[in-house]
Amino acid sequence: MRIIKDIFYTDTQALDLYLPACDSFPLFIYFHGGGLEHGSKEAAELFADYLCNQGIAVLSANYRMFPEAKYPDFIEDAASAVAWACSHMAEYGKCTGYFIGGSSAGGYLSMMLCFDASYLAKHGIDAGKIGGFLHDAGQPTAHFNVLKYKGIDPRRIIIDETAPLYHIGTAKEYPPMCFLVSDHDMENRLEQTQLVLSTLRHFRYDESKIEMKLLHGTHCHYVAPPKDGSECPFGPLAAQFILKYCK
Repeated sequence: MRIIKDIFYTDTQALDLYLPACDSFPLFIYFHGGGLEHGSKEAAELFADYLCNQGIAVLSANYRMFPEAKYPDFIEDAASAVAWACSHMAEYGKCTGYFIGGSSAGGYLSMMLCFDASYLAKHGIDAGKIGGFLHDAGQPTAHFNVLKYKGIDPRRIIIDETAPLYHIGTAKEYPPMCFLVSDHDMENRLEQTQLVLSTLRHFRYDESKIEMKLLHGTHCHYVAPPKDGSECPFGPLAAQFILKYCK
């Protein structure tokens, strides 16, 4: 595995690349969690080695966060990271497909890029042409910290333009998607994820390309290193999805 750290994709935000020992590979673009307030691109260190061993490259990006950032800075940064990948990955090998995902706050970002096509469209990228999206325990309603920084009770369930759910139904079709969530996830996160699946069914999207994996445990526990020193479970989960749809 070859690691390239701190590549600036905007004037202030950087990304890391983890490249497998092959010339041709799909790319997994990953956004870390942390409530849009904290966290870093180093989160990918837990699973990047596994994905590279499966022939999958990883791009892990930082993005602007509260309180310095404001909505939608973090979404715009996420779109810029994808745009950087589309423009520059040929410098590192042949990219056979682009897959976008993230955990918790990163899952919110991946859903916004998926369902609100305007963010990628600003960079000339058709969201419908992405190889697939891996939405890991993201909030599909208005994010609780987006609400908090507006002075709204963050427990409110609001579906406005800041909510991924708001945009479902605006595209003719979507790329393949995998949703991860836990049976003892954050309060209301499982039910909201189920509402996303129900809404996609309501609009008659191709259910053969949409899957949900229910994990047993707490919020994003499978992204943390297991106490017994075994493999971080997120790597195999991501690899299974990516390799299924990589052309």
